[in-house]
Amino acid sequence: MKIYTRTGDKGQTSLLNGKRVPKDSLRIETYGTIDELNSHTGMLRDLLAGNEAELLTDIQMKLFDLGSTLSAGDEKTIERFKVPQVLDADVDTLEAAMDRMDAELPPMRHFILPGGHAAVSQAHICRTVCRRAERLAIRLAAEEPIPEIAVRYLNRLSDLFFMLARHTGLRLGVEEVQWKPRG
Repeated sequence: MKIYTRTGDKGQTSLLNGKRVPKDSLRIETYGTIDELNSHTGMLRDLLAGNEAELLTDIQMKLFDLGSTLSAGDEKTIERFKVPQVLDADVDTLEAAMDRMDAELPPMRHFILPGGHAAVSQAHICRTVCRRAERLAIRLAAEEPIPEIAVRYLNRLSDLFFMLARHTGLRLGVEEVQWKPRG
């Protein structure tokens, strides 16, 4: 099977339901950003060298599920093709992981600057790309029906990436640098 089809050469692509849409449509932008987040999450998993690998692999699977759901185009197509769905239990898994990490972290009393180690920085990149995906999903939900779990999962996932950045820094002995506003 060839990877190229030439069907998108004029700026259109197909949703799973067969509908042709512009490649710069909000739906494509949303699941494209989720795909970008998935790639950044893979880099984070590589940088963590086995730490949190199971959690991050599961997140990558859920991001594929979410992207597939958004690329389906409608509920009938999701059902027809049995597109895997992100579930409330997946949000619970993120919350449990955050609770586990938070129990080991000192209380946060100030804003912190991203950085200090490549893995910490990558977790913050994941967080910010996730927030962008969340904003896009919110805009898409205002225009077209999408499963409400999409926004909830992305919201919780960005929180998890923040916690993971802090937890990774703690594990690696990286000092958190406090943001000091002028004045």
